[in-house]
Amino acid sequence: MKHFVTYCRVSTKMQGRNGLGMESQTDTVRRFVEKAGGTIVSEYCEVESGGKTDRDRQELAKALSECRKVGATLVVAKLDRLSRNAEFLLSLQNGNVDFVCCDCPNVDRFTVGILALVAQRERELISERTKSALKMAKKRGVHLGTRDPVKQVSLMVAGARQAKIDFKSKIFPLIEEIRKTGVSTLQGIADCLNRRGIPTRTGKSVWYPATVRNVA
Repeated sequence: MKHFVTYCRVSTKMQGRNGLGMESQTDTVRRFVEKAGGTIVSEYCEVESGGKTDRDRQELAKALSECRKVGATLVVAKLDRLSRNAEFLLSLQNGNVDFVCCDCPNVDRFTVGILALVAQRERELISERTKSALKMAKKRGVHLGTRDPVKQVSLMVAGARQAKIDFKSKIFPLIEEIRKTGVSTLQGIADCLNRRGIPTRTGKSVWYPATVRNVA
């Protein structure tokens, strides 16, 4: 039986307190191990930035150490939960630790190079979007109500992201119900949602195939 060490991470203390993201990650990695017929040796969770390396993230360092000690495979829900630091991800190629990402099960420490660079670019884009949102807020004269406006905007971005997740969790069961009736195309699903008068996430009354694709 193959042994696994699980690792889950969220970026903010608020997410850590509320369980936003952490609970779903834990459920994802456990189901992955169960489906693989493996056993979980240890589980590690922490609240920390994905831009830091294992030297700055104690729980990740412990997880990697445990993997080396017992010959286990590290399993994460998504690659960016492991790290958004390309240098660190690339170092895994020579780190003697096998790992698997539930969202990209075919990626391993030998093929992580390209995705490592993609993950870091995403981290950079998030930073750019946060700074851009802050500038726009200042231009509108918005008082952010905190001594740390960058942190406030980050929370706003996180809230918008969570709103998308919440909407998807509500609408997805309806889409599955429609599919069970035999409707399989995006256009067909959109037509059914329109006939039911279900509004989109932004409150619009018309669904399009692309709108369905975003949540299906």
